[in-house]
Amino acid sequence: MYKSQEGLGWFGSLIVLAIAVGAGYYAYKGVAESDEAPSCAAAQKACLQKCRRTATEAAAAQSCQHACQREADACASAGR
Repeated sequence: MYKSQEGLGWFGSLIVLAIAVGAGYYAYKGVAESDEAPSCAAAQKACLQKCRRTATEAAAAQSCQHACQREADACASAGR
């Protein structure tokens, strides 16, 4: 009998393990994350990342960053 027909082998086992770890990670993230609104810092970080991805010109990026800062200031004053 050929060695490749004996079972998964070490490479196949490694692939199965990687898939199991990935599935476990996403299951954990789904259970561990609460349905609360993000904190002010997390919301500002997400806003700034959006600015970096979408703004192609320096003026537009700066305007977007100022808008993010205004939203963060409003969030902080609201006490979130």
